Amino acid sequence: MAGDGPMSPLAASLEDYLQLRRALGHKLDDVGRQLARFVVYLDDIGEQTVTMETALAFVLDADLDPASSVPSRRLTAVRGFARHLAGSDARTEIPPAGLVSYRARRRTPHLFSDDDVNAVAASAGASTPFPLRAATLTTMIGLLAVTGMRVGEAIRLNRDDIDFGDAVIFVRDTKFSKGRNVPVSASTIDALAAYARLRDRARPGTTRFFVSLSGTPIAYSHFETTFRHAVTTSGIAAGSPIHPRIHDLRHSYAVRTLLGWYRAGLDIDALLPRLSTYLGHREPRFTYHYLTATPELLGAAAARLEATRQTVL
Repeated sequence: MAGDGPMSPLAASLEDYLQLRRALGHKLDDVGRQLARFVVYLDDIGEQTVTMETALAFVLDADLDPASSVPSRRLTAVRGFARHLAGSDARTEIPPAGLVSYRARRRTPHLFSDDDVNAVAASAGASTPFPLRAATLTTMIGLLAVTGMRVGEAIRLNRDDIDFGDAVIFVRDTKFSKGRNVPVSASTIDALAAYARLRDRARPGTTRFFVSLSGTPIAYSHFETTFRHAVTTSGIAAGSPIHPRIHDLRHSYAVRTLLGWYRAGLDIDALLPRLSTYLGHREPRFTYHYLTATPELLGAAAARLEATRQTVL
């Protein structure tokens, strides 16, 4: 929202609105981005309040993909901001709900194999001549793959969030504002310790665990861009209509864990809450989103069902 000149009245109102909503515990990352663009648009056309015309022009921007969720998200954000403005500006027009419809379509994820993860990590590491950056990229990708952590959680890790002695990572500032302990294997702790030694030699005294070349926190946009480039250069899913994303590492972890439990003959219903807790979900039902049926997973489930049926008969 910062610029070269003084803050506009709408920009000041937006700052107050977001501050109030966040004080009430709302996560407003996307809302804040959309409304910041909306205020810039209104300032550019010299509009001092929200009207139906300006709201629809912003929500139904011809440059947006109408099949995406962006128009719907923009409408929701603008309606909330307009309701806030209406309390002090009677000229404000609140666009009605339902002007934009969007039905979410579940995207098919790419399920990363161990070879896929190694290939992407190697490609990311090879994309830079700087040892610290290469180690940051490869270690972060490896950590996401073996823990199913959200990428934002990994980026926000601080030095003291990792207990090397007990092999536990404390994840704070999560999606649902509830911290959790994430136990990891000895090999994962060894890899994190090796990275920490390199980081301390290059950038001692930094607060965050993963750092940039200048010692600042990792920017998600830079990491995401590098990851996408590494996927392309490593040839992962080449020719497939599914383009692997960072979040697919989390999905892959959940499916791989469930598949391992099926193969081991374990009680899936009893163990699923543990997986939900490990992934940081509020309820087990949210974990089902990640458990996309794969041929292997379907085969394991069918074998379990058949074994149960034979036992009953």
